[in-house]
Amino acid sequence: MAYRSIKTYGPERGLTCAYRQWAASSHCALLHGYSLGFTFTFAAEQLDARGWVVDFGAGGFGKIRTWLHEMFDHTLLVAQDDPALIEFQRLADLGLAQVRLTPSVSCEGLAAFVFDHAQLIIEAATQGRCWVESVTCHEHGANSAAFENPRAVVRKIGAEVMTEIIGRL
Repeated sequence: MAYRSIKTYGPERGLTCAYRQWAASSHCALLHGYSLGFTFTFAAEQLDARGWVVDFGAGGFGKIRTWLHEMFDHTLLVAQDDPALIEFQRLADLGLAQVRLTPSVSCEGLAAFVFDHAQLIIEAATQGRCWVESVTCHEHGANSAAFENPRAVVRKIGAEVMTEIIGRL
């Protein structure tokens, strides 16, 4: 069984960015903005010397916090496959926007994108002792999407199977 700790980095933190769902057939295809929030679930089988899963300060989450602000604070997110990519790059060249390319700008895609970066940072900060179990991206109070670490899903299934087997003995 793993220990878990949860860090909520809410929309009040000022991760205000704009983007558009270029493939949408609704007003979501237009530029619009959000103050994004993220919820991180970290897990470890062993706690550190302080009894923590993750250091929420500079030694752990602080590096994620720095990256979040570089990526999402007063930026324009553009999907790498956006057909208007060249126009958005022109805005950056003119100094009119801080453009950040992402694989996707959906809430689901952003959750996976943030997971990938957070996982690398946490693995390095904890020498592999800790992992990111999931990341939830919040557009606002009504819209959010989560990405779960595939290894964490397998671990949960394994634990459920073992519980089932033990229960049958």
